[in-house]
Amino acid sequence: MITEFYQIFGQLVFLAGVCLLLMLAASLFLGRLLLKEDRLIFPKLLLITVDMFYGPFKKFSESLGLNSRIVDQIGVEVRNKINEKRFKSIPPEDKALILPHCLRNPHCEARLERVGLVCTGCNRCIIGKLKERAEGIGYRVFIIPGSTFIKKILEEHRFRAVLGVACYQDLNLAMMKLSKFSPQGVPLLRDGCFKTKVDFRTVLEKMGVEAEVKRPRSCMSNPSRETPTE
Repeated sequence: MITEFYQIFGQLVFLAGVCLLLMLAASLFLGRLLLKEDRLIFPKLLLITVDMFYGPFKKFSESLGLNSRIVDQIGVEVRNKINEKRFKSIPPEDKALILPHCLRNPHCEARLERVGLVCTGCNRCIIGKLKERAEGIGYRVFIIPGSTFIKKILEEHRFRAVLGVACYQDLNLAMMKLSKFSPQGVPLLRDGCFKTKVDFRTVLEKMGVEAEVKRPRSCMSNPSRETPTE
């Protein structure tokens, strides 16, 4: 009886492993389809895989010779897609814009408080410009040194939706935690802890102020991205 039990148990473990590999493979295929062709198929499967099997999914991707960052890219883009309609329906007054401190100018004079940095509006970097635009339509803006500040923000402020800027990994993990706030995310163009960059126009478009960043016709053939002051 004991031998039979271990045989059955071993077979069940083997079948579970096969099922997991099939799920990871299917999710990777669907995720790459989303990233390359902007086609979202079986979003719930993708979210379950990214959320519940985050570590194994990364190792599986690496085993196929892919950059493990693809898992975070998939997570961010899936959430952007499924939350986009709901996010847009919520008024700006009920939204928060969360920016990483690494976007700031090396000579930034902002002081650190409980819920993040307090921008002085010196306009030396992109943070001040985004903050001005966001607050101008009703957003609350937070500039944080790390994800631990998100908990403090949630404790002291109320909002229904959040727009975040960060590197893919931090953005994906933060959007997991903030799933009930219909999150939208904009990844950094250049990662790191210092002198990072983000697409200014993409952030504004996510906020719903596309018309305010249109360039003159003569410039449209070669649009320039506005980046932080070095």
